[in-house]
Amino acid sequence: MNLWSSLKGLPKNIWLICTVALINRSGTMVLPFLALYLTQEIGVEPGKAGLIITFYGIGALISAPYAGKLSDKIGPLNVMKYSLLFSGILFFIYSLFQNYFVLSLISVLLAIISEAFRPAGMSFISTEAKIEQRKPAFALYRLAINLGMSIGPVIGGILSAVNFHLLFYVDGITAIAAGVFLTFAHWELSKKEVIQINESDLVSKSNKIKVWQDVKFMYFLIAALPVVMVFFQHFSSMPLFVVQDLGFSRSTFGFLISVNTILIIIAEVPLNAKMNNWENWKALTFGSILTAIGFGGMIFSTGIISLIVTIIIWTFGEMIFFPAAASFAAELSPENRRGEYMGYNQMMFSLAFTIAPWGGTKIYEVYGSEVLWLVTFIVALVSTFMMLSFKKIIK
Repeated sequence: MNLWSSLKGLPKNIWLICTVALINRSGTMVLPFLALYLTQEIGVEPGKAGLIITFYGIGALISAPYAGKLSDKIGPLNVMKYSLLFSGILFFIYSLFQNYFVLSLISVLLAIISEAFRPAGMSFISTEAKIEQRKPAFALYRLAINLGMSIGPVIGGILSAVNFHLLFYVDGITAIAAGVFLTFAHWELSKKEVIQINESDLVSKSNKIKVWQDVKFMYFLIAALPVVMVFFQHFSSMPLFVVQDLGFSRSTFGFLISVNTILIIIAEVPLNAKMNNWENWKALTFGSILTAIGFGGMIFSTGIISLIVTIIIWTFGEMIFFPAAASFAAELSPENRRGEYMGYNQMMFSLAFTIAPWGGTKIYEVYGSEVLWLVTFIVALVSTFMMLSFKKIIK
């Protein structure tokens, strides 16, 4: 059986948006190396470096719900186009400053603009793919993202040894290139996409409840938050642990991150095809516990091999958890408010992004890496037990 066969029949627009994501993510190198850039190039303390990443998370938190609603009004393609073009310009501007206050402000602004792409992209895929195509469509989308991410951090590790500012230039160029491709690509908008943009006045009163009044959706977001916070340690406290505690180079950290992305490229689509009949709560539970074991296991890591083993474990958790989470969020959202719901879904990720870097780096700075990885294990288990109880909630 060909486990890649689930990709057959996906609409042209899904492949186009995945191409946009691939171009953009191939240059993603600023965020994975931002903590190292701030601490080693500018001389910022680890806790303050984590705070700047937290400011980025605050910007993403602000962006998510508004970007989602804007997608419902003007269409997700327009939101994604302007997000890519303007964020590309901001990457160049970011490299010009070293003042902590200015960098904090630019981080917020950059996040507001660049993170608008995410809920718009999720809304677009949910609309263009049929219900039975959503999991493979989201898996393909993540495949494109991670294929790019297998390139960006490796190049970023090499470029950082030459000049840290090169990371900002390359990230900016690829974002603009992705925006240009999106602008001139031949999209085949379905009637459903056109209707979705203009049907807000037709929504029934029963469908106008606030998102936070939707019990099932809110429980899902609250249950997912802890494990997503743990996952975000891979670019905030993990690079500090690898470089400062274990003494490896920045390029070695880039290689370690590429293990994660290469494994996703090889295994995520067939893995999700194999698990296609799993109920969402089961996949979310299994993904959460693997993430707990993977990050918690870093407490025992002393060398490359042990690090790779832990990365493989939490990567399998990621590959199982994230497509199931995206598909479930789409399933729980009304079609004519999908952008809004996806905005709140992204808001949960942004909240995790806001809390996790500062919290993780602060624990690392004050208590050390052993306490950090123990805390990640416990926090991810919270999601595991909440997902286990999801079966009762959805019934």
